[in-house]
Amino acid sequence: MTTTPPPRQRARDLGLPFDGRPGTLNAITDVSGVEVGYTTLIEGEGERSVRTGVTVVLPRGRHGVGVPVASGVYSMNGNGELTGSHWIEETGLLTLPIGLTNSHAVGSVHRGIIDWVVENHPNVSADWLLPVVAETYDGDLNDINGNHVTSQHVASALDAAVSGSVPEGNVGGGTGMICYEFKGGSGTASRRVTYGDSEWHVGAFVQANFGSREELVLAGQGIGKQIPLQPQPVAATRPPGGGSVIVIVATDAPLLPAQCKALARRVPLGLARTGTTGSHFSGDIFLAFSTGNESSVHSGYTDRPTLGQLDAMTFLPWGHIDRLFAATVQAVEEAVVNVLCAAETMTGRHGLTVPSLPLELVATTRGPARS
Repeated sequence: MTTTPPPRQRARDLGLPFDGRPGTLNAITDVSGVEVGYTTLIEGEGERSVRTGVTVVLPRGRHGVGVPVASGVYSMNGNGELTGSHWIEETGLLTLPIGLTNSHAVGSVHRGIIDWVVENHPNVSADWLLPVVAETYDGDLNDINGNHVTSQHVASALDAAVSGSVPEGNVGGGTGMICYEFKGGSGTASRRVTYGDSEWHVGAFVQANFGSREELVLAGQGIGKQIPLQPQPVAATRPPGGGSVIVIVATDAPLLPAQCKALARRVPLGLARTGTTGSHFSGDIFLAFSTGNESSVHSGYTDRPTLGQLDAMTFLPWGHIDRLFAATVQAVEEAVVNVLCAAETMTGRHGLTVPSLPLELVATTRGPARS
């Protein structure tokens, strides 16, 4: 007798408990103005299998390119790439879309963002452009050396970016990724945070490509050890636990750049709730930004074009930031689990098949929510 596996669902829909109050979409796009776009490339079989793509995150949407947001970056383990990070460290500002892709497509995505900005925002491109592009390795399933991601794919993702529901799993830059030795990919979640009469959101977007099977924890239970590894046609090239994870955290709470970096430093705590111990072979790099100071955009002191500055900033006092830290941890945890629940089994390069997380097991893992 065979049974039909349940359809892929988000973790919360399967009854898994999570702390905190999600936003309406339970996605990074609950932060007003944020848009996410994908181009997904799935073609061919065998050695030339294409299982990759590009994801873009626009902090102020397509029409807000060049308008700065406060930003900060943090690297738990630098076995990876995040272009433009030095300028963020220097100025605390981010003005361009963020690109996520595979390790060998960083150059194409970097060029693609420049080309799109030149075409669509010539006033912004009149100055220098330092795009932010991050990567994780998909060479087990994808022909990573095949130069399949092009500038046009980046433009398509930017043109398709929306502020509504965000597809998850085998999409965009996450198409060929592996997480906890199950199919990984793209995922998101959000939390509401209330301070007096004000309510803000914290959203997380992850490109998950990390972790060993035995580490996986769901709802506080180590279920990874309960699921035996299946023999594969060709073993994956990465060591167990390796691969990398990129996390983008967004909030509409008004924050200073240093406070954004403090949010980025809390990302590992959310990842740890899913079991990872942070492999040396995993590049774990995080970026956080705040859209909460849009009204103070620099109008220009000279006739010289400028990427934009912030003349003045309001910010949440440091002594009141803990709720945002908690929301970051909670959203990151759920975003990773959403990846695993949404991603579908995929066969790629060399005939390697990476299975999806068994949802029938997930549905029985319903421990009490943590307090």
